[in-house]
Amino acid sequence: MKIVVIDGQGGRMGKSVIEQLKKSHPEQEIYAIGTNSIATAAMLKSGADYGATGENPCVVNSKDADIIIGPIGIVLADSLLGEITPAIAAAVGSSRAYKILIPINRCNHYIAGIRESSLSEYIRLVCEKVDSML
Repeated sequence: MKIVVIDGQGGRMGKSVIEQLKKSHPEQEIYAIGTNSIATAAMLKSGADYGATGENPCVVNSKDADIIIGPIGIVLADSLLGEITPAIAAAVGSSRAYKILIPINRCNHYIAGIRESSLSEYIRLVCEKVDSML
C-alpha cells in the first residue's frame, strides 16, 4: 500500500503523522512530499522512506497513491500561505487514493461541523484510520 503524506510550511503535522505510523507499522513504506524543502526534511527525519519536494512530486505521487494524508488545505488551491498550487489541489482532489485530511481552520477557510481538537488528537485519529485500513 502506498501511503503519501503531503505537508508544507514547517512539516510539523506530516512529521507527527509519520512518527506515529512508523511506530505501529515500521514495515510500511511512507512517501513524504513537502511543498518546500523544510517540510520534506522534517518528514524524512521522522522516518519517511522516500521524500521529494515541490509541485511535480505532489502531482506524480498522487496518481498511484493508495492513501494520501495531509492538512485539508492540500485540496484547496493557494492554501498553506500559497504553497498549494492549483495543480497540487487538482491532483490530490482527483486522485483515486483514499484521502485522510486533517481539519485545520486557518488560511480563510472553516470546516463546519468539525469539533475543535488539538493537532495531536487529529493525528491520533488519522493513525487509527490508517490502522483500520492496513
